Amino acid sequence: MLMKDVVGDQGRAIAGRAGFRLWFRGLPPKSKSSKKPAPAPFSTAKSSKTQKNPLFEATPRNFGIGGDIQPQRDLTRFVKWPAYVRLQRQKVILHQRLKVPPALAQFAHTLDKNTATQLYKLLNKYRPETKQEKKARLEAAAKAHTEGKKEENKKHCVAKYGLNHVVSLVEAKKAAFVAIADDVDPIELVVFLPALCRKMGVPYVIVKSKARLGTVVHKKTAAVVALTEVKSEDNRDLANLVSAAKANFADKYEENRRHWGGGARGNKSTEKLKKRAKASGTTIANASKL
Repeated sequence: MLMKDVVGDQGRAIAGRAGFRLWFRGLPPKSKSSKKPAPAPFSTAKSSKTQKNPLFEATPRNFGIGGDIQPQRDLTRFVKWPAYVRLQRQKVILHQRLKVPPALAQFAHTLDKNTATQLYKLLNKYRPETKQEKKARLEAAAKAHTEGKKEENKKHCVAKYGLNHVVSLVEAKKAAFVAIADDVDPIELVVFLPALCRKMGVPYVIVKSKARLGTVVHKKTAAVVALTEVKSEDNRDLANLVSAAKANFADKYEENRRHWGGGARGNKSTEKLKKRAKASGTTIANASKL
């Protein structure tokens, strides 16, 4: 007996036993599955490679040490800024984070740009004379005196500056309009001036930049500049400025006295509060008290 005959008999016996089990369980016998041919591939077309020009050889860059030059990047955050720049930036951040008393917080509310432009346009008409102009005026007066001509002692309307001088004018109610800088350092020098102007009935405004205020009086900086009188043709401009100062500063003085400044949170602190509020199921305001 050959080996293939023995294997064939055993296979038929196993198939018979499997069919009997299926019949006994009430299941239909397994049908002989015909072999299906393998599905055809999606595309029989060969992918065509693009022809590269052999004249241009690929030269990948190596950005390792001693290799190719790095591409230009924005390195602003890596700059070591001067000490005065770091200090003034830190000061701004502290003013935003810490609670600022109302007396100091009022200096954050400055005159709007359009009204400030009108103010400086008026102030520049009443700039005090420079050293050269004063020298020329005195020489002309001396020459007129030697020639026996009548001297003209005409009083000029000019802007007044200097903190002590302006405070004296306000206390005497001689000042018609006062402009205070918002960035005086230390701020205690002018912190009392808005209250004094309001008590004496003198219109005042708070403007940005003591340096810009200083250009009016030929100085590097000026904490405060005042007008005592103006020419008749400028009365209308002064009246407009006085009404704007009254609406934006004098009338809002009591309201500003009750509002504290600062208290603004940074990005990191805000995100932490959001996560805490989400975890506890409360609002951000309630989460900040936890």
